[in-house]
Amino acid sequence: MKIIDLRSDTVTHPTPEMRRAMFEAEVGDDVYGEDPTVNKLEAMAAEKTGKEAALFITSGTMGNLTAVLTHTHHGNEIILGDGAHIFLNEVGGAAALGGVVMRTVPNDSHGRLDPADVERAIRGKNIHYPETTLLCLENTHNRCGGAILTPQYTREICGLAHRHGLKVHLDGARIFNAAVALGVPASTLAADADSVSFCISKGLSAPVGSLLCGTKEFIERARRVRKMLGGGMRQAGIIAAAGIVALETMIDRLAEDHANAKRLAAGLGNIKGISLAQETVETNIVMFDLSAELPVSDFIAGLTAQGVKVGARGGNLFRAVTHRMISTSDIDEALARIETVSKVIRK
Repeated sequence: MKIIDLRSDTVTHPTPEMRRAMFEAEVGDDVYGEDPTVNKLEAMAAEKTGKEAALFITSGTMGNLTAVLTHTHHGNEIILGDGAHIFLNEVGGAAALGGVVMRTVPNDSHGRLDPADVERAIRGKNIHYPETTLLCLENTHNRCGGAILTPQYTREICGLAHRHGLKVHLDGARIFNAAVALGVPASTLAADADSVSFCISKGLSAPVGSLLCGTKEFIERARRVRKMLGGGMRQAGIIAAAGIVALETMIDRLAEDHANAKRLAAGLGNIKGISLAQETVETNIVMFDLSAELPVSDFIAGLTAQGVKVGARGGNLFRAVTHRMISTSDIDEALARIETVSKVIRK
């Protein structure tokens, strides 16, 4: 029985073309700036996001942490959503290693922050207060089911932050999903942010890595932070080569993942005991809830027996993520197996 793994798009394997590129990669010492393959990937990333420069980072978490450390000083305060990946899923690194206060405001169901909430959260000048220096956004928004921040919204919220003297970092781990769904370049979505990071190891199917992009001056400072965090990878061209292939060949096909996610959501909505936990499916993430008639432990055990993997998000909430290694027929088969589990539990 084939295992249908919908836990995350991080489970994707490199393509044969990526493996060949990694085998043949020309390398040098990246800490000295001498790895030509890394340099090429960074130049491509900067061009894709419309920024002056980019830095190859080991992971999305390190990319966000590097951005926060570069934009802030100990004792500063950053504003971000209460559902932000930086806040919930990065081990508190911004606070533990950056020494910054993380002040949250509510994310709405589309991953947005209310500008009025953000403005109220910005500290005034007062000896008793930490200085607010950074606003963090997320596009697409993981916790909100792959929801997209539009260019218009991003422009508005970044404009507010800049008027108050704040910098803006955009966690764009899946920014290319947003770009494909909206039919705009990723650079349009990142235009108003001071820095943006994106992952090549999720829907783009590369095995390792993220890119942090911004001005040349920002990236020069970020390079020192990356070194401090232990991110100097030396002959990193071996893995950067897969990232080049990812940016060249894997972006447009994300539309297939979006179509499969919508197909999955429609099917889940027809299974008794399951309801969607988001208003619309915009990209490749589907959030769903179980009713009381489907106990979580029984549901997980049933899926395991049926060879279907999804992500348990706490309580009755689950996440399913489509990706390159999941076909339309896999979606139909997963739905059939999930329906079987539901029927068996409800007997």
